[in-house]
Amino acid sequence: MSSPDLQLSADPVRKKRKGKLLPMLLALLVLGGGGGAYWWLNRGLVEAAPKVTPLAERGLIAFEPFMVNLSDGGGTRFLKVSLQLVMENEAAAAKVGGSPVVLSRVRSDILELLTEQTAASLVTPEGKQSLKSAIKARVTDAVEQKQVIDVLFSEFVVQF
Repeated sequence: MSSPDLQLSADPVRKKRKGKLLPMLLALLVLGGGGGAYWWLNRGLVEAAPKVTPLAERGLIAFEPFMVNLSDGGGTRFLKVSLQLVMENEAAAAKVGGSPVVLSRVRSDILELLTEQTAASLVTPEGKQSLKSAIKARVTDAVEQKQVIDVLFSEFVVQF
């Protein structure tokens, strides 16, 4: 009869161990699964991060100065601007600059865009920034999606 008494006293100890062990295993499983999921999801983000091209490796296309009549009434307002396009890399700049047809198309698109501007809008910082954005968008379309990174003005004169 002593064996049933021993068996009864051992059951509560086992239940206490199981009672502590189960929450610890569940916590370990949740933390391990959460950490694994975090790693798995962020692994794709790290691999997909674009390579940043250093400024020195970007390509540059320089144009002869543009001199245009602005769209203000009377035709007496002019813009003279010298600009360069910063391309995504030197290969893209060489491809655009090496083709007379593409280069003429880009120059024509910029010229058309410049003639649509007014003197009042161009003399504000916001107007110049808007013009840069418009040039980037129009040239990117003209050069078959070669990315234009920036537009640099080296001369910008508005005659009133």
